[in-house]
Amino acid sequence: MSLFGAIDTAISGLTAQSDSFGNISDNVANSQTTGFKRVDTSFQDYLTTSTATQNQPGAVVATPDYVNNVQGTISQSDNPLALAVSGQGFFAVSQATGASTSSASTPTFNPQQDYTRDGNFTMNSQGYLVNDAGQYLNGWSVNPTSGVVDQNALAPIQVTQTSYNPVSTQNVTLSANLPATPASGTATTAAPLSSQITVYDSLGTAHTVNLNFTQNAASDWTVQVAVPDDTSNPDAGSAAIQFGATSGNAVPEGTIGQIATSATDPGTVTATGFTAGQPATLQFTTNFGQGNQTISLNLGTYGSAQGVTQYAGTKYNLEGLTQDGVPPGSFSGVTTQANGDVVVNYNNGQTRTVAQVPLVTFNAPDSLQRQNGQAFTGTLTSGTPLADAAGTNGAGNLVTGSIEGSNVDIATEFSHLIVAQQAYSANAKVVTSANQMLQTTISMVA
Repeated sequence: MSLFGAIDTAISGLTAQSDSFGNISDNVANSQTTGFKRVDTSFQDYLTTSTATQNQPGAVVATPDYVNNVQGTISQSDNPLALAVSGQGFFAVSQATGASTSSASTPTFNPQQDYTRDGNFTMNSQGYLVNDAGQYLNGWSVNPTSGVVDQNALAPIQVTQTSYNPVSTQNVTLSANLPATPASGTATTAAPLSSQITVYDSLGTAHTVNLNFTQNAASDWTVQVAVPDDTSNPDAGSAAIQFGATSGNAVPEGTIGQIATSATDPGTVTATGFTAGQPATLQFTTNFGQGNQTISLNLGTYGSAQGVTQYAGTKYNLEGLTQDGVPPGSFSGVTTQANGDVVVNYNNGQTRTVAQVPLVTFNAPDSLQRQNGQAFTGTLTSGTPLADAAGTNGAGNLVTGSIEGSNVDIATEFSHLIVAQQAYSANAKVVTSANQMLQTTISMVA
């Protein structure tokens, strides 16, 4: 009985080592596969009879030991959409079930959620972000107006290559210092100190607004607003700007104390008057052919050394000039950010966040079920999938422009290969030795 039992045990050893060899082969073959997670081998002993006085040969069984939570090497990629996970977590991806017959067709997706560490994503002809295994990256949608992320649902990310609609200018912010003692011949009606502002109408056409500053007396200036492209009134009007403690307004010298519109040149310019700590603004209305457009000119804060000031000097010093209008723009590309934002770029310098990529974590990631294309699906033992923004609640960080390689170590696999080969040979030797012993036994009987 022991000889036959020894043969059975040795054969189970051959089978177990064959399984181990298969896992090693799988690991070595995928050592360069993006996001691949290796499979080690564990061996379990099965008994037949084992007592204090008797032990019968049992068997050994090889079981896979999944290593999904060990980090692979992160390397830089030429692909700007590539993402790598540093730490815990997986990308949520979907598999397309209906093959599109044309680039205009909308794909259908398998309702089963898959997860992967293969972050080598590119944008396909339909605008979806797809990795090299053909899986569609899922993310949270972002409200294009408010920028609020909807974390209630994951869906395949699709980038539409639409144009960026123009935005008419509504606010202009000026930061400058008017010289307390202007150079001779400047700051006069004939030679005012000037700033030119580029603004946009509702069609996205650029227009120039001229701000001309002239000094009436110490700490007393006039700003004239001229809009050459205005179809009805190129002279929008003017206003007086007084600095320091004027008209009973106790503010520091050099800061705006009062703004008053001109009675002789009213135009459309209006001022906010004076309230300490409140914005010092002018408003004017112009018409570029699409109807009235009101523009607010922010000159700083009453009584505060920001925006437009009047300090020592002889020359006009322009420090900053911004406006919120936007010309029309065309799609120029898409990029990913370290926080998971998927950002569309336009050739007018504007950007728009269209989605955010979360990371999905599991309590027992090694219990995930392997699928084709370096993908996994959840199981009862892996735990509930938890989607969180990168870097929060235990989720790892995202590395942009990079990919995570396989976590297979070739040197270690070669060591395992040698051990498996020797163990297989040893088990085979047991079979041949038991066979010789059986032959000897049969010869004795004969």
